[in-house]
Amino acid sequence: MNTPDLGLPVDVPSTALFTDQYELTMLQAALQAGTADRHCVFEAFTRRLPEGRRYGVVAGTGRVLDAVENYRFDADVLGFLEERSIVDGPTLEWLASYRFRGDIWGYPEGEMYFPGSPILRVEGSFAECVLLETVILSILNHDSAIAAAASRMSAAAAGRGLIEMGARRTHELSAVAAARAAYIGGFDTTSDLAAGFRYGIPTVGTSAHAFTLLHDSERDAFRAQVDSLGRGTTLLVDTYDVAEAVKTAVEITGPGLGAVRIDSGDLLLVAHRVRQQLDILGAVDTKIVVTSDLDEYAIASLAAAPVDAYGVGTQLVTGSGQPTCSMVYKVVARARSADPKAPLHPVAKKSTGGKTSIGGRKWAARRLDAEGRAAAEVIGTGAVPADLVDRQLQVELVRGGEVVAREPLNTVRERHFAARSGLPMSAIQLSRGEPVIPTEYV
Repeated sequence: MNTPDLGLPVDVPSTALFTDQYELTMLQAALQAGTADRHCVFEAFTRRLPEGRRYGVVAGTGRVLDAVENYRFDADVLGFLEERSIVDGPTLEWLASYRFRGDIWGYPEGEMYFPGSPILRVEGSFAECVLLETVILSILNHDSAIAAAASRMSAAAAGRGLIEMGARRTHELSAVAAARAAYIGGFDTTSDLAAGFRYGIPTVGTSAHAFTLLHDSERDAFRAQVDSLGRGTTLLVDTYDVAEAVKTAVEITGPGLGAVRIDSGDLLLVAHRVRQQLDILGAVDTKIVVTSDLDEYAIASLAAAPVDAYGVGTQLVTGSGQPTCSMVYKVVARARSADPKAPLHPVAKKSTGGKTSIGGRKWAARRLDAEGRAAAEVIGTGAVPADLVDRQLQVELVRGGEVVAREPLNTVRERHFAARSGLPMSAIQLSRGEPVIPTEYV
């Protein structure tokens, strides 16, 4: 199935206020100081992976590109800033014509990242780059966290179906972004129609316990659902007695029942009992779907169960305990004047407490071992070693303010599968550990 990334819907509002106030006050001060036009290089990276994670997943890049394109200050936004006296008149005038006209390079969406990886590099004047900090981090931190959780769940599922169904467990807009990130990380479908509409992700859904409770009997509920949706539907069988529900379901549909869903109880035990019962009743092709607060560990624990698909909600859309990736956006190089020909000089944060950064515009490459698997994330600021030239990770995303790298979502998804398969086998272990490959600076 070709599921293109359709981008944002028509009449998308400005993304300019998806920011922190200090981005605008820094802009005002830099304009007054005459430093706003100095050429700068900003990089988004993380100093460490979330605790226990072996790899990170780059997700949200497509949404970042949308946000950059729509980052503009229209009359309503400018009116709000003026009313609150957030910035002065000259700054408002500058903002009125703002468009990002710089360049952006980054890891392609779906790729893996590790501590220090320059996931996104933004170049242009200080003024135009600093304004993008908050919205870029907001998107990348959220989407990459969800995609990493989805990837771990996908590895644990080992080819069985995965349904994203977390819309009711998070903010309505976050739910759409989470469904997109989950699809990148390996989920097959979503229950969220907005995600299906916006990004072309396949959608699924049948009924909840409320539908069964609406009717005078479980039999009446099942018959109503089958009459409406066909024998291939999925019947929820744990509203009352599971064994009786399975019996009733097959009596109504015959052996052509599509699937049954189990949403409570000891899923391992119940799944075995239901599979045995279905087979005895002749419904040997009927699938079993399980839900109920699953995460990657629960999915892994069900590996021996006769389960065909998992539905995951809360743990997925909250990053399975790691809801952010702690990415930061730091200036790593700057010119000492506004002269377009002025050379760039490395700059870096050197504070105590571990919040340091490394100066200079960086390249990144992945060194492979003799078997062709990833062996190290190599990061440098000088010339790229000859053996790594063809292994560089960053790609051009925006040139002169114009997006040059939009991709179908399926391309991103397939890239993720390929990148994950290229890591050492220990990458898919769920036990806590260090990053699966080291980061080397040259």
